[in-house]
Amino acid sequence: MENFSVAISFKGSLGWVEYDEAAKKVIVTLDDDEGKALAEKFLTTPHEIKIPHETLLDFTTEQIDPNLSAENLKLTLTRLWEATGVHVDWSRPVEYVKAHPHY
Repeated sequence: MENFSVAISFKGSLGWVEYDEAAKKVIVTLDDDEGKALAEKFLTTPHEIKIPHETLLDFTTEQIDPNLSAENLKLTLTRLWEATGVHVDWSRPVEYVKAHPHY
């Protein structure tokens, strides 16, 4: 199985977050110590997240551990920017960022 990864950016630095399915581990690669530390702490900590269901008013609060699955990590990534200032670049090709981790 291929690992999930997505590009991130923080204060002019590019990087990526990767989920190692076999090890059940989140790996942050970012050439900014502050951004890397913020992202690592947030993405390795369980969070209570409101999950939407059938209608705009139908939510349940669930405990989400980003280390348990790629799907949990993806859900947690939707909260990363607001909590840390680290931006998830969903549309930026992550393979390009891995080859050229700079602007």
